[in-house]
Amino acid sequence: MAEKEPQAQATARETATNGDAEKQLHQPQSQAQRVHEFQEAEGYVVDVDTEATSNDGGLKVAKDGHTRLIPQPSDDPNDPLNWSWGKKHVILFVISWASFLPDFGSATGAVTLIPQAAEYGTTPDIVNHSQAGNVFMLGAGGVIVVLLSAYFGRLPVVFWFLLISMATAAWCAGATSFDSFMAARILNGFFSTVTQAGGLMFIQDIFFFHERARKINIWSSFIIISPYMGPLLGAFITMTKHWSVAFWVYFAMNVLAVGLVIAFLQETYYDRSIPANEQPARGSRIARLTGVAQLKSRHLRNTLGQACWRTVSVILKPVILISCIFYCLTFAWAVGINTTLAIFVADLYGFGPRQTGFFYFTPFVAVILGQLIGHWLHDANAKQYIRTHKGHFEPEVRLRVIYITMPLVIIGLVIFGQCMANGWHYMATAVVWGLYVFGMMIVTVALNSYCLDSYPEASGEVCAWLNFSRTLGGFIVSYFQVRWALASGTKVSFGIQGGICAAAIILIVILQVWGKKMRVWAGPLNFSTS
Repeated sequence: MAEKEPQAQATARETATNGDAEKQLHQPQSQAQRVHEFQEAEGYVVDVDTEATSNDGGLKVAKDGHTRLIPQPSDDPNDPLNWSWGKKHVILFVISWASFLPDFGSATGAVTLIPQAAEYGTTPDIVNHSQAGNVFMLGAGGVIVVLLSAYFGRLPVVFWFLLISMATAAWCAGATSFDSFMAARILNGFFSTVTQAGGLMFIQDIFFFHERARKINIWSSFIIISPYMGPLLGAFITMTKHWSVAFWVYFAMNVLAVGLVIAFLQETYYDRSIPANEQPARGSRIARLTGVAQLKSRHLRNTLGQACWRTVSVILKPVILISCIFYCLTFAWAVGINTTLAIFVADLYGFGPRQTGFFYFTPFVAVILGQLIGHWLHDANAKQYIRTHKGHFEPEVRLRVIYITMPLVIIGLVIFGQCMANGWHYMATAVVWGLYVFGMMIVTVALNSYCLDSYPEASGEVCAWLNFSRTLGGFIVSYFQVRWALASGTKVSFGIQGGICAAAIILIVILQVWGKKMRVWAGPLNFSTS
């Protein structure tokens, strides 16, 4: 803890022109606040001047000489913040690949509905219930993931969940009845979501504040693109093979994920408030992977009660709840379209599996463009604010990019409905679908970054709740999307969806205008560990 005093002094010097801010910096802080250097009333102090840096050897900055490292890393080589660039990015790839699987597997079922219905002697809409159950568990399972991670540690939860995900993926492929298939799909959704719901924990653990938006952008692109890759590959497979082959491919991808976790993923939880010479023993590789090593240091982490309360207390914070409602209202239609598109395009354009597969190239390209533009956009947005506010940064700044992309989301949905209703050329349908997907890619990164910046000590919990809100909306919509379109017409149904997205922007305005006041009023989470 001795190394933190010079850092606090540097912060106070940097903010001396603001008397209220200086008082705030000298108020007692919780352990999480000291570690993450964030206060609701002050925000982040990201930039320090060169003179202050050179006069204070205790303050650690990035290679540019003025961007302070948040949080300040310890001198322990086992501190994940001190790991090499290569090691960090291998971990980022592993969690991104594992995060790719849940929606890939879920959406694979979108193009197997018709052959499954014929085999099981039922309708595609009934078979789609297995899809809806899987989508719901992708969200519900995530809440349990972060609870268990706070109690047991990150790595063993990922390992055991992915093992069960691999087994249930094989069950999906080998199911011989609809009831068996549906049970396998529900269980697979619960266990496969592990890094999708907890990915922010790993990003928070190993990357500094000024790096996180770019890393979230990479991780999110795997998640957003995955529900489109599933149908794309599945459609081509079912052209010549039995529908089960598509799920055997999904099983093989799970096997790869487990292999990557065994070979490369590390336990990234590290309590920086404990001196290096008092840190618990890391144990052998197998001990860390299976959780034996983490059990030996169980007394240093949350109790089961604390782990449960962490999850509940985060969603009670107003800015997190409002963010989740906004995400639910805007992303739900992506899941709804994706899970029912095969039915829409088969009726309207007479598309078979091959044409449907090609159609899924549109959102694939849209996500890639969103990832590339987002890599620049989110950083430029943050840097512009920091430059014009004397090195300070507020989490609400992350939300500004949403105003740029939400018009594309609204236009995409409204015109998609027009295309379906009027029988416009499928290329027009593809383009406007791509607009919606592109916009939601940018929105996803902005929301994750905002919530993480607001409550960095609750990285897993905010990730789980955002994931739950995304999948909850999709779960609900997938039950009535087709029936709604048939009853009211796609022009009306998708027009209403666009209207809901437009109305949801009010929530972003509320967060931008009153978000900081709500954070100050709600106070910090005061978790005993991060």
